[in-house]
Parts: sequence; C-alpha cells; structure tokens
Amino acid sequence: MKKQILTVRDVDEETWRRFRARTAEEGLKAGDALSQAMRTWVREREKESREGKTTAKLLLKIKPVRIGRGKVRWSEEIDETLYGSRDQKRP
Repeated sequence: MKKQILTVRDVDEETWRRFRARTAEEGLKAGDALSQAMRTWVREREKESREGKTTAKLLLKIKPVRIGRGKVRWSEEIDETLYGSRDQKRP
C-alpha cells in the first residue's frame, strides 16, 4: 500500500487529542489506527447497505398516524384539494 501524507480538515480537536493518546498507549502510529478506523467505518456502511437499511426502505416502515378514532388522511386530502375528489368525474 502506497503511503502518502494527507491533510484532514474540520477534525474535532478534543477527539483528536484523545485518539492520539489512545494510539500512544497501544503503541500504534496514528496513521495505522486511523486506517483501521476508516476500514471499520466503511465496512459497517457497506454491511448496512447490503442489509437494505436505506432511508427509502426505512420510510416504508412508517405506520399511519391515528388521531382520535380515524386515520389521518393528509395526503389524500391534499390530493382531493389539488385534483378534486375521487367522486368527481373527469372530462
């Protein structure tokens, strides 16, 4: 693997200090520990993607909201307002 020098912006300073202290305790170079952390992060995201935990699929699990005795029909009411009621015959 080719080694290169990288600059990373917007890293939380306190987190970076704790990270460096921890790597020093374990006798690791910061670059090696950072590479390991990035591999773990990428692997987790790929696993989530394979499992289908995408936002679109999670949205499909949303259940209708109930207020009082009936279901809320906001989307149906909006459609009726925009396009007319279902009972109206279209030309």
